[in-house]
Amino acid sequence: MKKVVLAGSLIILFFLLMLLFPKKDEMQSTMAKDKNTYPFYKAENKERYLKYQNQHPELEEIDVITRVNLNLDQPFYTNTKEADNLQSSSLLVSKYRYLKEDYIPKDLEEISSCVEGTRLLVKDARIHFEKLCESATKENMKIRAISSYRSYAYQKKLYNNYVQKDGVELADTYSARPGFSEHQTGLVVDIDNYKTDYNHFETTKEFTWMQENAYKYGFILRYPKGKEEITGYDYEAWHYRYVGVDIATAIHNTNLTLDEYYVRFLEK
Repeated sequence: MKKVVLAGSLIILFFLLMLLFPKKDEMQSTMAKDKNTYPFYKAENKERYLKYQNQHPELEEIDVITRVNLNLDQPFYTNTKEADNLQSSSLLVSKYRYLKEDYIPKDLEEISSCVEGTRLLVKDARIHFEKLCESATKENMKIRAISSYRSYAYQKKLYNNYVQKDGVELADTYSARPGFSEHQTGLVVDIDNYKTDYNHFETTKEFTWMQENAYKYGFILRYPKGKEEITGYDYEAWHYRYVGVDIATAIHNTNLTLDEYYVRFLEK
């Protein structure tokens, strides 16, 4: 009798495992439907989707597809390619998408208010940052641009200094390699509130104001908390990226990163 009960239990366990872990061909059938469900599904990535899905069963299919399209199934700085949508506010630069050494954004202009020293932004980003600054000032907020456009050469020197100080592995968590820095786009501004070190900007009332209002002027918090695996960088409460009001509003409403939004809605 015990053998019969044991055999029955094993059969039940077998069928439970079959339900929890579908056969590969069943998974392929499910994933194949996603090219109709998700416009950004890429048939050539099918095997990569399946492999990543098996490695990360906690993720929804939409997130599996998104991450693989971002190349997050591969180590950072591998399988890289030149960024597209150059000279556009929707330009995506990441650890997989780079700008050439000679890339210089058009229409760089000096920020004329709420700024430390001489800082440059692309014209449209500059205009919207100054509007943001004006609105913040009216509400007794103090916002100051402390860094913006950086050339390839400047970023190379900065990154190499960080590597010398902390080593490559640690430096890569907070600093971009030359050519892979968003600052080279001329669409990024790092800010503080004049008195608190930018590393502690999150503790200020200005940070709260930026969280509630930055998108209205086309800016997003580029490297948010909890999204480090996607962006590849530590959380940076001071780093804001201009993407235009429409995209910034969409990102604000969906809690996506620019990376996720780009592959789902902008990538061709």
